[in-house]
Amino acid sequence: MLELQIKLCDEFKQKPDFDNLIFGKHTTDYMFSMDFCQDKGWHDAKIAPYAPLVLDPLTTCLHYGQELFEGMKAYKNNKNELTMFRPIDNLNRLNKSAERMCMPQIDVDFVMNALIELIRLEKDWVPQNPDASLYIRPTMIGTTPMLGIKPSSMYKLFVVLSPVGPYFGNKMEAVNIWVEDKYARACHGGTGEAKCAGNYAASLIASAEAAKKGFTQVLWLDSANKKYVEEVGAMNIFFVINDEIITPCLTGTILRGITRDSVIKLMTHMGYKVTERMITIDEIYEEHKRGNLKECFGTGTAAIVAPVGKLSYKDNVIILNNGEVGNVSKTAYDNLLAIQKGLKPDPFNWVVKL
Repeated sequence: MLELQIKLCDEFKQKPDFDNLIFGKHTTDYMFSMDFCQDKGWHDAKIAPYAPLVLDPLTTCLHYGQELFEGMKAYKNNKNELTMFRPIDNLNRLNKSAERMCMPQIDVDFVMNALIELIRLEKDWVPQNPDASLYIRPTMIGTTPMLGIKPSSMYKLFVVLSPVGPYFGNKMEAVNIWVEDKYARACHGGTGEAKCAGNYAASLIASAEAAKKGFTQVLWLDSANKKYVEEVGAMNIFFVINDEIITPCLTGTILRGITRDSVIKLMTHMGYKVTERMITIDEIYEEHKRGNLKECFGTGTAAIVAPVGKLSYKDNVIILNNGEVGNVSKTAYDNLLAIQKGLKPDPFNWVVKL
């Protein structure tokens, strides 16, 4: 029977200024971890003071990339209650990624209860500021010290916490996106739908080249034809054409974003027409020429909703909504954040009180 052990800190970190948080810079006092081996299954589950990992130089994740992760958030609502947003969906998605990466399944209920204990222990690290939250990063790695291309027989799951502000360092300002037509992020039959580290490593060269040109993010096209829109490096993507919100359908190469799904359900619930379908970059540009492309925005746990002010494809730049935050983007952001923060009713039962 797996049991959770808790070891308390002797010393505590100084907390940062919650009004000026940099995304991903700060970590809290504690972390959760547990180990897996074929003989024991998952074992040694514990909450303990945050500390470096000790890995053998032959550890399989360092050589063959068996690594996956998730991202979720905890909040304080207006009653100072601790909450999380759709955590079970994230943990179920972690199991789907693990299946694709030949890694063991976790007991979702056990890990959820461990997260609750961890966040309760770290309650003073959860910001109550409107644009801040506590980011939760579960990670699983293969830990067998062995050379040889085969699945690891040992694994570690660990969860660290980080108080964060807005992902792009500003409050709901439009980002600029470079449409990538040279490199590919994912292909059919590959790992595009899994939230594994290799997907993000493969995207870095395009992101670096885009940054040199003054763009914040990269919009990926399909690997086979280089014409169908897929997703942005850190977000799923949506387009507002006339009165319709369109997002690429899930074909196995796009991450099943929890925020993506939330926006689809929320905006449909609010009366918007939301369509999931394949859409080409040429169609996007054609609709812009006709004056029908009203807005574009990305969605993700880190950014929540990020409006897009500029798209550049083959050096053809288009400005969206005069580079300003559009009504649909702002509506999606305001209403989703209000549900997450407990400021509006939650008709979907997404928010979990701890």
